Amino acid sequence: MTTQEPGWDLYRSFLAVLDAGSLSAAARELGLAQPTLGRHIDALESSIGYALFVRSQLGYLPTEQALLLKPYAQSLAATAAALLRAASGDSDRPRGTVRVTASEAVGCEVLPPILAQLHEHYPELQIELALSNRPQDLLRREADIAVRMVRPAQDALVARRVGPIELGLFAHRSYLARRGTPATLAELQQHSLIGFDHENAFIRSVKHHLGDLTRSMFALRSDSDLAQLAAIRAGFGIGICQAGIARRTPELVRVLPEALSIELDTWLAMHEDLRNSKRCSVVFSALADGLASYINR
Repeated sequence: MTTQEPGWDLYRSFLAVLDAGSLSAAARELGLAQPTLGRHIDALESSIGYALFVRSQLGYLPTEQALLLKPYAQSLAATAAALLRAASGDSDRPRGTVRVTASEAVGCEVLPPILAQLHEHYPELQIELALSNRPQDLLRREADIAVRMVRPAQDALVARRVGPIELGLFAHRSYLARRGTPATLAELQQHSLIGFDHENAFIRSVKHHLGDLTRSMFALRSDSDLAQLAAIRAGFGIGICQAGIARRTPELVRVLPEALSIELDTWLAMHEDLRNSKRCSVVFSALADGLASYINR
């Protein structure tokens, strides 16, 4: 084991191989030659004193030690990306890169017009939009600003409640014309339902609203909000959708509004260290105003 501290490039290569599962795929991802990437892995293993991968016919399989290192390497990657975003800014005017994270549905259906207006006013801002139903860690700087459907719990964050977003059951008119409109929650079991594939924290938090609806009842299962929304719009069946998004498609009809209405608090959050960043403050305010307008409509 050497006493020389490994460079960031070695950890970046380590993460790429860990994610890709092979040297060739990781090399393509990073734009490096495969032998160069191999030397990076060898150098990192030599520096820390143990093997990180088992070479096999299936590719590069991570060792137990590699999995232990993974979250620390990911933290380094997030910090390096945050450093570059901060360095891209300017103290005199809003410019540079701001990374925003949101759920799939919010990121694709709600934020684009807000960001388009923001870009028109501040063309020197670059927005990185990370869409995931897994909350990005703002403390680890995986993103600068987060749109969340739950109140942030970390103390080191600046958070603002925007308001409630309503969810309900919706179906396309063509589906209801074929199959009829259920009059009770019990009648939903006679319909083609669209729902989740794997239970997550969000599903558990709203499960009491769903009554007897279980995974086995869904005719189409997906953990992608966009896939579920596309299926509802295509007339596949009945599924849960944001009321604000549904209103944009006149062919979507609310089903059982009195029986099922879920309100999710919408929050904006960013790390408190970014409070005085002009680029982040401008984006934060634009998102707050735009989301409030969407909710109030």
